[in-house]
Amino acid sequence: MSLFRRRPKLPAQLSPALEAEERVLAWAYVGEPGEHVLVATNRGLWLPDGKRLGWHEIHKVAWSGRELLITPAEVAQEREGYTVQIDGPVLGALLLEPGELPDQVRTRVTRSVAYTSHHPLPPNGGVRVVGRRVSGVDGLSWAVRYDAKTAVDAEPVVEVTDQLVASAREATTPPA
Repeated sequence: MSLFRRRPKLPAQLSPALEAEERVLAWAYVGEPGEHVLVATNRGLWLPDGKRLGWHEIHKVAWSGRELLITPAEVAQEREGYTVQIDGPVLGALLLEPGELPDQVRTRVTRSVAYTSHHPLPPNGGVRVVGRRVSGVDGLSWAVRYDAKTAVDAEPVVEVTDQLVASAREATTPPA
């Protein structure tokens, strides 16, 4: 076994339309080799349909050893200075020869999280406040995810959430 085995280069006809500063980190065929690929870049994950999810747009990733399950974030509501997010439909990709792709995806999603904290909310429920790095953008992108059974639109919940996000932003802002 060679220490210097190189992964084959991504076929040009399957390469997504990369931005000027974007580079391929890893890729793998989805299903049988030939038609569809998942491509991880420094900016995000390119799906077989030609859409790219930024690393900050992926809530969860699970790897079974054959299938990569990706849970994208969907914006449910825009609020001043942050978004309220929910889990989108899970995307599954069968990777028969995954190479480094699952590790790259997990690493990049994890590294995009700069701040996270969970807070209980009365009378029942809670909220997770998350600040994420967005490739090519200065500062953090802020979002919240409410626990099930949380009254997300109740005025006291919105007020407390606004305060929690403001406190998190202040805590992560470097001194001038």
